[in-house]
Amino acid sequence: MPARSIPGPAPVYEDYTRCIHCGLCLKACPTYRLWNLEADSPRGRIQQMFHVFQVELTDSSQGEARINDVFVDHIDKCLDCRACETACPSGVEYGKLVEHARARIERAYERSWFSRAARDFFFQEFFSAPHFIEDAARLFRIYQRSGMQAIARGIGLLKLLGLAERDHLLPRIDDDFFFSRFGSTSAPVGPRRARVAFFAGCIANVTFSELNQATVRVLTANGCEVVVPREQSCCGALSAHAGFREAARELARRNLAAFRLGDFDAIVTNAAGCGSTLKEYHHLFSIDEPEYAQARAFAAKTRDVTEFLAELGLTAKLYPLRHRVTYQDSCHLLHGQKIREAPRALLRAIPHLDFVELPYSEICCGSAGTYNITQTETSLQLLAEKMRHAQSTGAQTIVTANPGCILQLSAGVALHQTNQKVLHVVELLDRALVEKGAVGAP
Repeated sequence: MPARSIPGPAPVYEDYTRCIHCGLCLKACPTYRLWNLEADSPRGRIQQMFHVFQVELTDSSQGEARINDVFVDHIDKCLDCRACETACPSGVEYGKLVEHARARIERAYERSWFSRAARDFFFQEFFSAPHFIEDAARLFRIYQRSGMQAIARGIGLLKLLGLAERDHLLPRIDDDFFFSRFGSTSAPVGPRRARVAFFAGCIANVTFSELNQATVRVLTANGCEVVVPREQSCCGALSAHAGFREAARELARRNLAAFRLGDFDAIVTNAAGCGSTLKEYHHLFSIDEPEYAQARAFAAKTRDVTEFLAELGLTAKLYPLRHRVTYQDSCHLLHGQKIREAPRALLRAIPHLDFVELPYSEICCGSAGTYNITQTETSLQLLAEKMRHAQSTGAQTIVTANPGCILQLSAGVALHQTNQKVLHVVELLDRALVEKGAVGAP
């Protein structure tokens, strides 16, 4: 395979050697907690990456030769949840290291023809074209609404094809897509306190339209004028995490052009995974590239919706919700964006809400972007442990802050029959805005 350059800044010697092998990351790492294997721990993976880096310094062709099946397997099994970054006393930026390692894999490693074709399509074409997302969503909607899904489940066809577990992870496709709201502006309730641009995501526009609508309602109820820029695109997170950096850079360029920063007080997103990438757009560009300064300015204006509302302060009246909830930290909100208290503060602002902390809420639920599709068995192992802890709280509803986590936890509820609901923090706030929330559960 011809060598392809890796765009953007590359890790240097100090990025790898900042790891002092103290082991504090081990208990934070989901895969190490499962298998107790050094090679599947953060420091073990860093050591493997560093070895490839050292070899490439002396002979680039030999460095690529070190990217073998074993190396790829250990890097692929990483969730990129970045819990190790929170635990690390030395400030190792593991997320940047693993993304660069995956870019090296895409440059040098020969996957099967089918795997290569599928990855190239999804990470370079699918997420960059809204019409692909809408067309696929319509087909899946027919599959779900026509009874085909129920038949396939009932006769055991999905189990025969090895797709039964993945079918549980398939989100319900919306009747109306949020793409229709692109280009719209929603007026604030009462005096305008802020003017924000809403970043709506990609898949969320066909599976989480109501979450996006709820986000707009909560923002406007608290005095925000909300603009949904028409030309916005996928954030590029999934492409960047998979090693397709040029595809991620192109999506970043589109969004940099779509959001006129001078027009807004903030760019707000309800997806923790998107927000983490948007806040790190400058990591995709070298300092001498013209997009770098704009990407830094874009990152500085980006806010998770829980972060933004906690900073702005809630002014809308919230009615009581007599309901017990627990909160699962979304990895890229807690570990990527270092936001822990904001969503909890918003939950505590709802009168009479019984909020119970979730044991090990900082450990990944197993969603991790496309991880539950590419590493389904491991993902479900993590999910089973998560659901056990969620049941222990006695909560009727599990609340989180990322659409991917909602899908994963909803699958967990179905698979483990816990009879719980799964909602975004903003959806709970939206339900507390209406008076009927005073008398019942969400």
